[in-house]
Amino acid sequence: MPISGARLLIESLKKEGVEIIFGIPGGVLLAIYDALFDAEGIKHMLVKHEQCAAHMADGYARATGKVGVCMATSGPGATNLVTGIANAYMDSIPIVAMTGQVATPAIGKDSFQEADIFSITMPITKHNYLVKKTEDLPRIIKEAFYIAKSGRPGPVLIDIPRDVSSSEISHYPQPELELRGYKPTYKGHPKQIKEAAKLILEAKKPVIYAGGGVISSGACEELTQLAIKTNIPVTTTLLGLGCFPATNKLSLGMPGMHGTVYANYALAEADLIIALGCRFDDRVTGKLDAFAKMAKIIHIDIDPAEISKNVKVDVPIVGDAKSVLKEMTPQLRRLEITPWQEKISKWKGKFPLVYKRDNELRPQYVIEQIDEISQGKETVICTDVGQNQMWSALYYKAKRPRSFISSGGLGTMGFSFPSAIGAQVGRPESTVFAICGDGGFQMVIQELATATLNELPIKICILNNRYLGMVRQWQELFFNKRYSQVCLYQNIRCPRDCNKPREECEKKIPDFVKIAQGYGAVGIRVEKKREVRAALEKSLEVKDRPTLIDFRIYPEENIFPMIPAGGTISNLMLG
Repeated sequence: MPISGARLLIESLKKEGVEIIFGIPGGVLLAIYDALFDAEGIKHMLVKHEQCAAHMADGYARATGKVGVCMATSGPGATNLVTGIANAYMDSIPIVAMTGQVATPAIGKDSFQEADIFSITMPITKHNYLVKKTEDLPRIIKEAFYIAKSGRPGPVLIDIPRDVSSSEISHYPQPELELRGYKPTYKGHPKQIKEAAKLILEAKKPVIYAGGGVISSGACEELTQLAIKTNIPVTTTLLGLGCFPATNKLSLGMPGMHGTVYANYALAEADLIIALGCRFDDRVTGKLDAFAKMAKIIHIDIDPAEISKNVKVDVPIVGDAKSVLKEMTPQLRRLEITPWQEKISKWKGKFPLVYKRDNELRPQYVIEQIDEISQGKETVICTDVGQNQMWSALYYKAKRPRSFISSGGLGTMGFSFPSAIGAQVGRPESTVFAICGDGGFQMVIQELATATLNELPIKICILNNRYLGMVRQWQELFFNKRYSQVCLYQNIRCPRDCNKPREECEKKIPDFVKIAQGYGAVGIRVEKKREVRAALEKSLEVKDRPTLIDFRIYPEENIFPMIPAGGTISNLMLG
């Protein structure tokens, strides 16, 4: 019996275990959406902007460990996916993005709604495809999902011309998976593992530096066993938060530009750094030639391209973190590093995370209350970018993997809310918080309709300081408080040197509570510290729609500690 390319596509997705597609239809996708109309076992969530479809697929993948799937039409639909695809690429997140394309004979002729999305996305995908034959669809889908989730995960794009999806073939092909030249290395070299174990046993000031690759490989238990067995302290990157319990006495929290003082001091004075599934990005290292000058470095990563890319390492181990740790940990024992532990303990006592505890509504207090109210619950925190992201990373104590979701490498404003939708869909039993800035949330505010229509009980916490907060902080610290275009109440009639408190402005736009209510969500405004806990508790009672809480925080609160970009530990600012 003949089968169309569209039905081939749907059946192939079902074979890969796809539960949901996030997307928006368009003209060149009509055959595919018609096939979806009758499809059983696979759902589709209609979003309101294609970029958000990609972020939802991303959040779904991070929260579940599965491959997220999104779809958009040709031209502007496809290009709207680009930011979300780039975000997934920078953070090594497995998504498959499918785009419609004009019919094969029309490609390259500037046809209506044509965009060369294959070429556009080549630098920001792990792999991509332009499907030329209908019979190739099952093979390409099979390959795409394997590539997305194997080795170092990442996004894969499949561009499907209209005639490929509408044409019919006589049978369903049964493809074999055969990818020449693509064979990720999972097992580390025994000699290198032995050399690494030797260095660890000799170390007097060791530090484990763990990243998102530990979560991707499912190596969190192995990491915890390694740390406890050897007594080595652990610092985790932004994307690694949750791979090691933040409440464990060996935890140093997050390092880097806005990391804890003791994590940065430990890396600066360490004689050995054991790097697991991380890439020594600039937000951690700062000035490269001054980073960890006294340390030998063991780097374990599944991607050989990352080893010695930014920081020269002494013992490289190419392999999966879980596999390597299983081989290495039995070769180790508890280290006698009491002086090092005591020094770190003194740093923790001398440089705790602090903020002004007064009657003002401070964002740190809000995050602490979210952390407290989440105790004993399966909770997922999705953050936006900027100050709200860093406050969350420092003051929310992530204890489990896949419980803290954030845009790391690309730093995408607006990421939090759509990623929270994906996370809530993937983990309906979990309590999901979207922690946003008022600037980033307005980039994706239309997805309140998606969350409300689908009865998703996400808790949207807006840390509303009426500014583009992180940019304002840099203007305060490095540009003599010349607040250029960062006040979100600003209009073209405002004087350049305006220094009014935001509360005095005539136009206070938007009213987030009314907007939430207009979309059918619950809206709550919090202006006083004493109102925080009650608002959070009320949001937990809402089970059939999102709750938006507008926390009107102190406008000029800054995020500290801080090491300026390209700086060193000597440039540390405590606030």
